[in-house]
Amino acid sequence: MERQKTIAKEASFSGVGLHTGNLTTITFKPAPDNSGITFYRSDLPEKPAIKADIDHVVDVSRGTTIGINGVKVHTVEHVLAAVAGLAIDNLNIEVDANEIPVGDGSALPFMNTLKDAGIVEQEAERKYIELDAPVFYKHDDVTLSVLPADDLRLTMTISYDHPAVGTQYASYSLTPEVFGRDIAPARTFCFLREVRMLQEQGLIQGGSLENAVVIGDDGILNDDLRYPDEFVRHKILDLLGDIYLLGRPVRGHIIGMKSGHAMHVEFSQQIKKQLLNGSSQNEDTPPAPKAPALNVNAIMKVLPHRYPFLLVDRIIEFEPFEYATGIKNVTVNEPFFQGHWPEMPVMPGVLIIEVMAQVSSVLVFGDGESESAQPGKVAYFMGIEKARFRRTVVPGDQIVVNVEMLRHRRNACKVRAVAKVDESVAAEAEMFFSLVDADKVPG
Repeated sequence: MERQKTIAKEASFSGVGLHTGNLTTITFKPAPDNSGITFYRSDLPEKPAIKADIDHVVDVSRGTTIGINGVKVHTVEHVLAAVAGLAIDNLNIEVDANEIPVGDGSALPFMNTLKDAGIVEQEAERKYIELDAPVFYKHDDVTLSVLPADDLRLTMTISYDHPAVGTQYASYSLTPEVFGRDIAPARTFCFLREVRMLQEQGLIQGGSLENAVVIGDDGILNDDLRYPDEFVRHKILDLLGDIYLLGRPVRGHIIGMKSGHAMHVEFSQQIKKQLLNGSSQNEDTPPAPKAPALNVNAIMKVLPHRYPFLLVDRIIEFEPFEYATGIKNVTVNEPFFQGHWPEMPVMPGVLIIEVMAQVSSVLVFGDGESESAQPGKVAYFMGIEKARFRRTVVPGDQIVVNVEMLRHRRNACKVRAVAKVDESVAAEAEMFFSLVDADKVPG
């Protein structure tokens, strides 16, 4: 069995942010099994957490920025590439400003810091994203695809109308050794003609020849390149970091053509969507859809709700006390549409919250049969925080709710839920529940 990994001890690295120019210290800390990668803004009150998740990407302007409720961490792709390249599964990353330090423009400083901290195995088995059919993405002349494979291979082609770059191709089967030797040292790059434009946009405020390869009209302005094809290797580095926002390593052959951060994020969202739907959407040979983790009959064994207030059609996946994903299909036959704006049917926001709450129940009550189940318990709302409604939900929409456990105790829990329609956030909230013995409920 391949085990999950974290680091043995705390380790830090300091420097300026590439785009903001802010002085930043990043501190890596060990994290428990199955916790994943989480960033913390240690410069802000209560150290708000941002899970390294593709759903938390808020900006892709010359880098990948993640954020929740207005709290952001800029340019996470290089550090995530180092984490992925070293096969680290669980890590807490504290940042005392709003951007990761750029270092020398590569993943090398982060890799060396993590290796100095020591990489150790944990008890839990390592989990992978495994595909049974290809996934394809295309936007203009950019293409990305992932083919089923037994390990991770990254292949990239870039093409620039400049003699110093031209067309470059590289392909690597990823191991920690290959990453450290062939990918981690590759630096970010930009064209001199872009520098002033980027600075006017408020970007690359911390950029210099010490942390980026700059390409002038007549050639490279830096003294030397680390590899003849350093540019395409850095593109592979960026792809590796962005893809790791899926939350698990991928087993597959990922092939990219002229891609960038925005396309990496859209491609990752497409992979996640097709995994949630139980297929990889190969148009020639569509695979059979996976059975839901809980169908409606199983859900009714867990939840006390019945028509018209059972608002979850199926649970796609769940891990008790960790995460759950559920689906609600909204039709015009919903009973609430008869009296709630019948001429312009919009699902009431309070019922979207109820959908999120019912999916959340699976975190605590499981499937009603496993060891994680808690028979004889019911959950009551204690409170709701940071609730936001981002878009309307109408007949024909499918609500996909992702819930993660933030805190769990014997008689109470706190969760964060995000409801999406067509990959667009419809509502989000943090919710508190009290867990009460059913035989003690009044009446």
